[in-house]
Amino acid sequence: MKFSRITVNPKQMGGVPCNRGLRIPVATVAVLASEGMSNEKILKAYPDLEPEDIREALKYAG
Repeated sequence: MKFSRITVNPKQMGGVPCNRGLRIPVATVAVLASEGMSNEKILKAYPDLEPEDIREALKYAG
């Protein structure tokens, strides 16, 4: 499966998978969603994210 919005850069965040090169780990987004936080609240907490970032993060984590 190919992910266009997930980036892994060894020089950023220790190589942790992040959303679009932002310093927002995929795992953070996945945990917030799994704990019941709505997409709207995630986007408010992380305004640099876009709705598609959340969808792809959940696919990646799944």
